[in-house]
Amino acid sequence: MALIAVVITWLLHGILLSDLARNFLGDRLRQEAHYTLQRLHQEQAQVKPWLDSASMTSQMFHHLYVLRLDDSLSTSHPGWLTTLTPYLEGMDDTLLEVREQEQHLLLYREVFALEDGTTGTLLIGEDFAEVEAGLATLHWWVGGIAGLVLLLLITLNLVAVNAGLLPLARLQRQLDELRGGHRERLHLDTPSELDGLVGQLNRFMDEQDKRLKRSRDAVANLSHALKTPLAAVTQVLRGSRPIDAERRLKLLTRLEDVQSQLDAELRRSRIAGPYTGQFTCIRPEAERLIEMFGALYPDTRFHLDGPRDDKAMVNVERQDFTEMLGIVLDNAGKWARCHVHCHLSVTTALLLVIEDDGPGVAEENLAHLGRRGVRLDEGRPGHGLGLSILGQLVEQYGGRVAFATGRMGGLAVTIVLPTSKVPGIIPSHSD
Repeated sequence: MALIAVVITWLLHGILLSDLARNFLGDRLRQEAHYTLQRLHQEQAQVKPWLDSASMTSQMFHHLYVLRLDDSLSTSHPGWLTTLTPYLEGMDDTLLEVREQEQHLLLYREVFALEDGTTGTLLIGEDFAEVEAGLATLHWWVGGIAGLVLLLLITLNLVAVNAGLLPLARLQRQLDELRGGHRERLHLDTPSELDGLVGQLNRFMDEQDKRLKRSRDAVANLSHALKTPLAAVTQVLRGSRPIDAERRLKLLTRLEDVQSQLDAELRRSRIAGPYTGQFTCIRPEAERLIEMFGALYPDTRFHLDGPRDDKAMVNVERQDFTEMLGIVLDNAGKWARCHVHCHLSVTTALLLVIEDDGPGVAEENLAHLGRRGVRLDEGRPGHGLGLSILGQLVEQYGGRVAFATGRMGGLAVTIVLPTSKVPGIIPSHSD
């Protein structure tokens, strides 16, 4: 495309240059014709000398001329007289071009009348072939320079592109090394345009390492947690003692523990993390959960306040967001007397505050909440795993969880997910 543009520009340059020279020379010939006619008007009594091509007066012409006064002709170049005589017959003032063999003549014609009634026609011309030759030389010089400049630009562009692609080639080699197990991370001295790409690749690999570690830890924890109850159940089933109601209840308790451990690890395995590229509409999801837990705990009133913007979104996978809020609402519904209050806001961070009017937690025990398997009251159903999973979920998204005594006297759980680590939050301006 660049070559086509340069060629078109060069051709237009030649056309415009020729037109410019033609107009310039035509204007000069017109001025000289006017000057000549002024002299004729001043020297009407001595017209005859104008008919003499050898006279001193005729030497004022710098170009070829033909002058006709009535039936008399005078010319500075008799060899052109035969060729130019037909052009004396016109009645208008105009610029003409005459081509004969290899010669190219630019000719200006002006028709006039003297005060004594004498009419005449004046032709003044200039050899345009020499000018065209000079213009052609200039035109080709311009084309050559333009070609060299284009070649230089193409060379510089190729050098720049190759230099710009070198980091990509190094990145490809490092990715091959990474796939082959010879490298754990990407380390490149890249242009600023590639910093984001390399950073995202490294964050993606960090996330995969975290998920792999989480899966291995989950398998190890599950194996350790299930080994004892499964061994106890196996021993009872293999024994010869009859299984009475008490032993059946113990077996059932053991199996329920196994089931709760499996459920908890399955919930942990479903944690997507912050780099799934998925978004969650905050308000609709919160309203859906509030409605669900209101039906699950009919004696408790669940309240939701915050921005009414249904389009406010956060870069958290939908199931993870439902799990976070669901764990806290479920825990609050179990302990609340009458009311559970949920406040959400999205400004520079996603803020969730859930509190209830239950008995709350003693100040010295608040620090123990969220630890795996810790239950502060055995009188309610559960295995102490919900708040532990909540902590892991929030940690995956670079946030934090805080526990405190709420304004209604019960437990207040605050979840903060900062936007600096979780890009993509669309702030709401309606609150």
